[in-house]
Amino acid sequence: MSTGEDIAPKVRSILDAARERAAAREEAGGERVEVDARSLPEAFEAAEADGRVPLIAEVKPTSPTTEGERDDDPVELAESMVAGGAAALSVLTEPEHFGGSTDALDRIRAAVDVPVLRKDFVVREAQLDAVESDVVLLIVRFLDEEGTDDLTDLLSAARERGFQVLVEAHTAGEVERALAAGAEIVGVNNRDLAKLEVDLGTFEAVAPEVPESVTLIAESGIATTNDAVRMREAGADALLVGSAIVDAAGGSDVEANTRTLVTAQSDATAETTTDAETETHQ
Repeated sequence: MSTGEDIAPKVRSILDAARERAAAREEAGGERVEVDARSLPEAFEAAEADGRVPLIAEVKPTSPTTEGERDDDPVELAESMVAGGAAALSVLTEPEHFGGSTDALDRIRAAVDVPVLRKDFVVREAQLDAVESDVVLLIVRFLDEEGTDDLTDLLSAARERGFQVLVEAHTAGEVERALAAGAEIVGVNNRDLAKLEVDLGTFEAVAPEVPESVTLIAESGIATTNDAVRMREAGADALLVGSAIVDAAGGSDVEANTRTLVTAQSDATAETTTDAETETHQ
């Protein structure tokens, strides 16, 4: 069991707040949420078939690792991301550190036709009943703590409600825990929660531990088309990108930024595509 010494103070604050919200929700009670989820793997397959890099674009007003806050209408941001080719969306619902809300997720999911991931810090089953989404996030390191539910139990509880589950890991050991719990969708976070440092080499080192039958997502630190290509070549079935699409300072073209990443391809792929197009027109 983790002592908490291996988590950065900013992240520790997020976890403590998540526990408090979970306790408040358990005390308040409420109706059980059940959802008819849009398939995330099928959305990735459709993007591949369309020649796009499968991308989860993130609606994130702010975060502890960025400066400033973006105050655009979250629905407009989401629609721009989908227009730019995003296969799915991630929506922050953590209110205190990320400026997110369940209301924003609810509005976004009603406005788009792609799967929507609820990006929050779910540590107790009661939190699953806060809002309908297609996918929920469970972070292995956050569930290796006192006062949190067991990963296997929480994964099962989410599936019983109809949610798909993205289980996030950072190390090979955490991937092993995710797979042992029955994870079918695994995200490897390039950001180290102990130091909040980002290293794309993390995904490259950990990806071989994930079976091909598992949908594998690269998270964090993907800022350029070269980064996107690098993660894909390392085995990522999809990418989760936030800051590179919507910077906290505002002023960026969200649709164009999304399109740039979903059309990223290696030089070899580009050459193959060009050769195929040449043959088609001969």
